[in-house]
Amino acid sequence: MSPMDLDGAVIVITGASSGIGRATALAFARQHARLVLAARDLAALEEVVRECERHGAQALAVRADVVEAAALPAVAQAAIDFGGRIDAWVNNAGTGAVGAYDETPMQAHEQVVQIDLLGYMRGAHAALPHFKRQGRGVLVNLLSLGSWVPQPYAAAYSAAKFGLRGFSEALRGELGRHPGIRVCDVFPSFVDTPGLAHGANYSGSRVKPMPPVLDPREVAATVVSLVRKPRDAVVLGVQARLGRAAHALVPGYERFAGRAVEKAMQRATPVPRGDGALFQPPAGPRTIDGGWRHQDRHWPGRPSPWAAAVVLGMAALLLARTGRS
Repeated sequence: MSPMDLDGAVIVITGASSGIGRATALAFARQHARLVLAARDLAALEEVVRECERHGAQALAVRADVVEAAALPAVAQAAIDFGGRIDAWVNNAGTGAVGAYDETPMQAHEQVVQIDLLGYMRGAHAALPHFKRQGRGVLVNLLSLGSWVPQPYAAAYSAAKFGLRGFSEALRGELGRHPGIRVCDVFPSFVDTPGLAHGANYSGSRVKPMPPVLDPREVAATVVSLVRKPRDAVVLGVQARLGRAAHALVPGYERFAGRAVEKAMQRATPVPRGDGALFQPPAGPRTIDGGWRHQDRHWPGRPSPWAAAVVLGMAALLLARTGRS
């Protein structure tokens, strides 16, 4: 594929009201793309539309909940009506639920899978017929470190993200005879967004991301670069690289990670259990940043338990190999 000219390109972004989605919308707006922004909260989306317009871009807000079967086909049709085509579709809407598996309501597990896996599948199902008719299009899936490394006490999130990796790879194989259509995956480590605070928490412990956390704008810039010049996958952040290697090479890594999470929860500040924004949009203003980069005092001086799990796992592997040599 020749690089895509983003000036006037029609880009659909789900989960565009905050975090990575909002940062991605603004990154494309600076390239003067035509944006179709989807999320559950129309008022929050309209704020993003105004921000995009200040950068000289045209943008449209479409209220859509990715768990609703008819929502994303309607977003696709709105994009066609708005720009006459869809050049790229960015699947970004996501959430999570933290807590012991059997102590987390089954309805919460199901909702996480609905949003994080089936929502992406619905987005692809809505976009691909237009891509095939055009002979060209880019589907970008925002995955995570959790697509390679299991997340103890976030089992539904792990199930969805592992499933997404298989879904993307299967689509790439299926679309091999359509060289103008590309499926691109982004695997960031922990990102400084409001998403963690908005997610459901049934653990009773305050949850923090493993530092160092990524700036959402770095992830957004990666998405823009993939739409312009597609690649199959991009991994962002040291934890994603180390974690992927440790999980692949260290036997029993998931048990080691589980113990690390348990100890971290035992030391964490107690908080009330609740659904967060799992079933309805969060209250209050929307932002790109979650504020974690400013709160982080663990890195680089003293790594958090999650960081220790990754680093010690890699060290164990190296010592084991040294012992055998």
